[in-house]
Amino acid sequence: MFSHVMVGSNDLDRSKAFYDALFEKEGRRDDKGRLSYGRRGAVFMVSNPIDGQPATAGNGGTIGFAFDTAEEVDAWVKRGIDAGGSAIEDPPGIRQNAFGKLYLAYLRDPDGNKLCALHRPEQ
Repeated sequence: MFSHVMVGSNDLDRSKAFYDALFEKEGRRDDKGRLSYGRRGAVFMVSNPIDGQPATAGNGGTIGFAFDTAEEVDAWVKRGIDAGGSAIEDPPGIRQNAFGKLYLAYLRDPDGNKLCALHRPEQ
């Protein structure tokens, strides 16, 4: 359904350092300086706002990344915190809700964008 997700940044060099560490790979820059990170056919991008206004984090928005194991989620959170992100909400762990059993963790990037790591354990 989705081709890509993009968040805004007020400091692309800071964002590059954060997301390079978070995803354990170097982001690619296009001719406009935007960053992109691909995995399994999905693309996550970071850009200065095209309208020239300051980037702000959307209240209520979350960008979720899928992982194969709970250990990958835990390592993702550690990399994010070490790279300048902030752990938010409950600590990483199992949540049971209408969507079933999920292993979740949440971070805010240095610009305040809310990120989620999700693993679906065997039911």
